[in-house]
Amino acid sequence: MKADNWIFPAEWEKQQGVLLCFPHNGNDWPGKYEAVQWAFVEFIKKVASVEEVILIVANEKLKGKVSTMLETAHVNLKNLSFIIHKTNRSWMRDSGPIIVKNGTSRKAINFNFNGWAKYANYKLDKHVPTKVSEFLNIPLEQATYKGKPVVLEGGAIDVNGKGTLLTSEECLLHPNIQVRNQGFTKQDYEAVFKEYLGVTNIIWLGNGIEGDDTHGHIDDLARFVNEDTIITVLEDNLKDANYKPLQDNLKRLQTSTLENGKHPNIVTLPMPKRLDFDGIRLPASYANFLILNKTVLVPTFNDANDRMALNILADCFPDRDIIGIAATDFIWGFGTLHCLSQQIPR
Repeated sequence: MKADNWIFPAEWEKQQGVLLCFPHNGNDWPGKYEAVQWAFVEFIKKVASVEEVILIVANEKLKGKVSTMLETAHVNLKNLSFIIHKTNRSWMRDSGPIIVKNGTSRKAINFNFNGWAKYANYKLDKHVPTKVSEFLNIPLEQATYKGKPVVLEGGAIDVNGKGTLLTSEECLLHPNIQVRNQGFTKQDYEAVFKEYLGVTNIIWLGNGIEGDDTHGHIDDLARFVNEDTIITVLEDNLKDANYKPLQDNLKRLQTSTLENGKHPNIVTLPMPKRLDFDGIRLPASYANFLILNKTVLVPTFNDANDRMALNILADCFPDRDIIGIAATDFIWGFGTLHCLSQQIPR
């Protein structure tokens, strides 16, 4: 089935809801698991106030516990549906399906999650696309290229819904670190993106931020905020390891073109001050925001730049409320709001 008219919609287009998975495995947040659960309840509450939450829980026992927590926090349970399925992790942006549209028809694409080509324990996560497509009652298609499965995480790409996609060379083209698709060239990826996501134009950035466990996901770097505007993070400390790669990405964006041949508008977003925990640098970034129907949820880090980031994003989304979500507990798992979620287009 070719994707001649199948398009991966932009995140700001109308959503049915958001796919989330309640953390049940504390190994992603050692020492912070309790805190993360309550942070997750607050995240669910904010999404459920404007649209549906499709929440994966590991078993009936956890469903009962989570339901009690949600009631305690006065979450709008009318906007909540459960899928019972045990996962390895909760990062739905990457293990969940990507939902594409053709007019009013929808289908789910399974991009063969493999633990970011880094972790061996992803076998339970591989079944998430099937569970979600069954819940939505839409067809599921496995992404293949030249007869082989294609591996791609949702966090590695961002689209404007008109034919242009953002991604990074570090994530998809590095020859020997976390190699998703051995031997793939830019042309191979371009063919896959065109077939499955309706993409005709790709903007390649260089390297990701330091500490990123995924090795260069775009959703910590640069995002579309409308069909011709890209917001990108910059580091102002010249001595920081992120300074040069983020300047390089800015230059690439300034010379890039959209599917219509025009240059995109570029907005810059600060980085929070360097965040370390237990001897590890964490990949904190304001670019990991989540766009919903009426709001934009933005990770905040108890940082002086939080307010600046919220104000810049408010200018980018004048028709949506901008809400900061405390993410210092989430980021100990090496991701925040966007990484944990996957939007379901209406």
